[in-house]
Amino acid sequence: MSTQSSRKAARLMLAPSVILLLVWMVVPLAVTIWFSFLRYNLLTPERSGFIGFTNYTNFVASPAFLLSIANTLILVVGVLLITVVLGILIALLIDQPLWGQGPVRILVISPFFIMPPVAALIWKNMFMNPTNGLFAEALKFAGLRPYDFLGKAPLASIILIVAWQWLPFATLILLTALQSMSSEQLEAAEMDGAPPLQRFRFIILPHLARAITVVILIQTIFLLGIFGEILVTTNGGPGNASTTLTYLIYKEALLGFNAGTAAAGGMVAVVLANIVAVFLMIAVGKNLDA
Repeated sequence: MSTQSSRKAARLMLAPSVILLLVWMVVPLAVTIWFSFLRYNLLTPERSGFIGFTNYTNFVASPAFLLSIANTLILVVGVLLITVVLGILIALLIDQPLWGQGPVRILVISPFFIMPPVAALIWKNMFMNPTNGLFAEALKFAGLRPYDFLGKAPLASIILIVAWQWLPFATLILLTALQSMSSEQLEAAEMDGAPPLQRFRFIILPHLARAITVVILIQTIFLLGIFGEILVTTNGGPGNASTTLTYLIYKEALLGFNAGTAAAGGMVAVVLANIVAVFLMIAVGKNLDA
């Protein structure tokens, strides 16, 4: 069989999966775009009609829109800072020879296997409950008043919960990169009298740069769509204090029954997410080429 025939056969075998993937992606996107130009309320679907870009202007002009953008950015940056910094520290710790290294690694990665709503419920009821949560009991034991984390610091609490879930992912990626580093450089620097902080700054950290970039890229893509943790813990409140862009779209669609405005918000979220992804991909490309 010639090379050209082999390529045709390969394309023919790949065609069903490619077509299925395109249908799975294009059809929902096309429907969302179509609904974004309609006046469509789930309670009165018979009154739907074409209204152009009105849904987009209404969504962007909403008082909660700019706050939701700010909350989304704070959530993403806060989780990235916690997971990258703690991920490096934990990776450095468990990379050292220690007793029970296997069980320690299993415990470190275990939060990543817990479903987000379940993790949020655990934190809400077992740790952050202002009446009988573990944090409240610890404050009482120290002679302090219990603190309502989800009521008074909702966004910070969600950042803590999400960071706890994503810390194992960052740790595994950074640990893999750390174990690929040659020990000869560190041994040579140690023999030259370089202190541990300088060895970390000038040898270990540059070696981890690519892994850190990959962690930031992958986590950012997923963090832009955080929803379950907010729904279970704060419902976007108090007020809109913990409402992100994703949760604002949910409120428009299933709480306000305004499918048209929610579809427009979804398209705005897609555009913003792609802008962020492009900048991150450029950053990754520069890092990999360095």
